[in-house]
Amino acid sequence: TTGSGQLRPDVAAAVGELAAAAAADGAGQIGANNGYRSYDLQVRTHDNHVRNEGQASADALSARAGYSEHQTGLALDLVACAPCGGIDAFGGTAQGAWVAEHAWEYGFIVRYESGATGISGYSPEPWHLRYIGVELAAAYHAGGFHTLEEFFGLPAAPDYIG
Repeated sequence: TTGSGQLRPDVAAAVGELAAAAAADGAGQIGANNGYRSYDLQVRTHDNHVRNEGQASADALSARAGYSEHQTGLALDLVACAPCGGIDAFGGTAQGAWVAEHAWEYGFIVRYESGATGISGYSPEPWHLRYIGVELAAAYHAGGFHTLEEFFGLPAAPDYIG
């Protein structure tokens, strides 16, 4: 929906494999809603949230430019298709359940899980995947982690400076 479907080649290949496996398992078709975002696009995305929800809510829903995982080419948002819907519905779909269970097998984690806002800094987003590679994702899954902050032994997500 942002017109920015670019990802790093390894991430694009991995999400293609993930989507094919979900379809083969009968979970349904998965589409990408947002991939790479430029700095300017992230400014516009966050500013739109600020206008609609206010600063505090916007900061829980959308990263400020310079802080977004979408700017790395390692993150993307998914939608359930047949036809493709919006991101907000993803967590309640067969595709969302399949991704929550299997994303790690393809090198992804669901980055912002329910119950982890105090650590991750963001509201739950079952549609937002972060690519960390198959080896790290397997360790993350085996260790029962729910945030990258915990996995890497980092403090809870900091507040924005200024």
